[in-house]
Amino acid sequence: MVKATSPMEHRLSRRQFCLAMVTTAGLSAAACRAGDNPAPSPSPGEASSGATLAFPEGFHWGVATSAYQIEGAVTADGRGRSIWDTFCDRVGTIADGSSGEVACDHYNRWESDLDLMRTLEIGSYRFSIGWPRVLPEGLGRVNRRGLDFYDRLVDGLLARGISPLATLYHWDLPQALQDRGGWENRDSAEWFADYAEVIFSALGDRVDRWLTINEAKVIAQQGYQYGRMAPGMTDAKAAGTVIHHLNLAHGRAISRFRASASRGQIGPCLQLAPCYAADQSEGAAAAVRTADITENTLYLDPLLRRRYPDLSKIDRALAAGLESAVQEGDLTVIGAPVDFVGVNYYSPMVVDGQGQPVQSYPVTAAGWQQIYPQGLYDALTRIRREYNSPEVVITENGVPDDPTDSGQPTADSARVNFLRQHLEAVHRAIAEGTAISGYHAWSLLDNFEWFAGYSQRWGLVQVDFETLQRTPKASASWYSTVARSNKLPSE
Repeated sequence: MVKATSPMEHRLSRRQFCLAMVTTAGLSAAACRAGDNPAPSPSPGEASSGATLAFPEGFHWGVATSAYQIEGAVTADGRGRSIWDTFCDRVGTIADGSSGEVACDHYNRWESDLDLMRTLEIGSYRFSIGWPRVLPEGLGRVNRRGLDFYDRLVDGLLARGISPLATLYHWDLPQALQDRGGWENRDSAEWFADYAEVIFSALGDRVDRWLTINEAKVIAQQGYQYGRMAPGMTDAKAAGTVIHHLNLAHGRAISRFRASASRGQIGPCLQLAPCYAADQSEGAAAAVRTADITENTLYLDPLLRRRYPDLSKIDRALAAGLESAVQEGDLTVIGAPVDFVGVNYYSPMVVDGQGQPVQSYPVTAAGWQQIYPQGLYDALTRIRREYNSPEVVITENGVPDDPTDSGQPTADSARVNFLRQHLEAVHRAIAEGTAISGYHAWSLLDNFEWFAGYSQRWGLVQVDFETLQRTPKASASWYSTVARSNKLPSE
């Protein structure tokens, strides 16, 4: 069932939205401490060590984007429609009624954007490949003009000394495949593997690192269970089915990569955050344990342990959809060895005795995001402790503009503080033995921010959406200094 909402409904249900968004996108693999009160959030002054912190030699300093959020040119050169084109066409789905039709026009401005990255001394660029740009119908005929765009992009990165980190899927399923059942259809895992093989064949000789699927949790829960993202469904059982098919698609893409002549490394991309009990009650402790299954181990365990966690404690319809989708041998495919784990971190999760989210820390302009750098440390160290120390690449971490910074590029102190505090947490995790090889700030550019449209600005670089002029913010200059020196300077 598809449910459309009006802009007024978006505003009136802000708390409900934040609840679902944090619950589905904020919980993670990070140190879920059932029964413990969360540690107090350090202030910027308390978080800073006051000393210069050096990172390991060869550490990758990068920025991240995604195709639908920046490329625009949605009908150019044979690109097919995606589920986000369709979703944006529905009245009330996007806060400001916008779409990614133009976005940052990166499709036409990619060379100058890469020049900008070089000027900022960025060493790694995480981008995504638009499935409908390469395969307009999702299967079959390859759109050479679309594939050539990514071919030029990768060559342009290498020519500028920037390492390519390519995401195969960042939420833009071809609409033609959605019409055939989308991720609810078990065949979707094979569709994705076939698409991945096309990309590996074209770019596998030059891309250093690959990510399979960006945030399967958000796709399944926000797209299928709560209806706030494409394709906009509200069906918990379907969401459970989609979770398994996304996991299976990941595993099949890993197998195709291993069978190809591709160089480089490959891994998943999971959004992680710590969860904490707001008080000492038994109810809060139980709520944390249940949330950890739904939001974390449901994705980490099959990929890294070849098993699903106990599904008896989660939503019955969600569990039923997942269990009915599993077939013999699937978990062997899903748990194929990976080279690293991509971690996206934005916010912690705190729940009370009724299992409701509590905002214990400063909340950003996003509404759902709480600033808690300790959460990133907890997420990273939990992977080391509980999942046999796989290598980690931080593939997203960022914050929207702070309204108190008045929207001026030179007034960007809140983002600089956010980055500094989170990088201090990364450094501490590395010092204690967690294998972390790179960090990618979200995002390079202000862009189309999904359900929020252009009402939130997450970029290190400001984009004037009337002229499309790029203006680096103060955080871009600060981050460039860090990337160049491989050190986090003292304040």
